[in-house]
Amino acid sequence: MKEILKDLDRWNRQGKRIALARVVDIEGSGPRLPGAAMAVNEDGEVAGSVSGGCVEGAVVTEALQCLADGSRRIVTFGYSDDEAFAVGLTCGGTIHLFLEPLDW
Repeated sequence: MKEILKDLDRWNRQGKRIALARVVDIEGSGPRLPGAAMAVNEDGEVAGSVSGGCVEGAVVTEALQCLADGSRRIVTFGYSDDEAFAVGLTCGGTIHLFLEPLDW
């Protein structure tokens, strides 16, 4: 989380809307541990990582949807999930992410 604070501060000063994605659980092996965070601003700029790069593109899409509709949600990517495999989650585990718009 600390690694994204500078970007969050800068985006806040610029008046950007931001969605935050955090790893809340993993099953089996996962690319990042619970607590890993990624922020996405309304322009699609990214700070941090929740998967070491393997599902970040799909997370950006989910984060932008959170900003569009104001929703909070749990999103799961796993090895048997066709979408996760297609975007590169090949570690054999499952990651659960909590996504929400950041409310200053």
